Amino acid sequence: MRETVRTDKAPTAIGPYSQAILSGGFLFCSGQIPLDPATGKMVEGGVESQTERVLCNLAAVLEAGGASLRSVAKTTVYLVDLSDFPAMNKVYGTFFPENPPARATIQVAKLPAGALVEIDAVASVE
Repeated sequence: MRETVRTDKAPTAIGPYSQAILSGGFLFCSGQIPLDPATGKMVEGGVESQTERVLCNLAAVLEAGGASLRSVAKTTVYLVDLSDFPAMNKVYGTFFPENPPARATIQVAKLPAGALVEIDAVASVE
């Protein structure tokens, strides 16, 4: 059994996918990009401001699904330029200050809407 999770506090899915799926006590969150949910537009600034928006969006989806950043077990970070890793990592660390989740970071050729960073997550439901 699975349940679709949706919130207006994160950007609406821009394709045939859900913001998250709740199944078997886990929340599987789709990748979030740095769109402002209020305007639907990309946040201004570089990878630091984009990472902050992405993680705020992800936190909203987690909350809507009964989880939180504290319950995240695994993330995958997609960066257009791996040289942005230190700046992304600095912001990322402020959202996961203790017992951070497992993580993979991958450089990709391109992300939706011209984003510099995208992050997905799997969390246990609290």
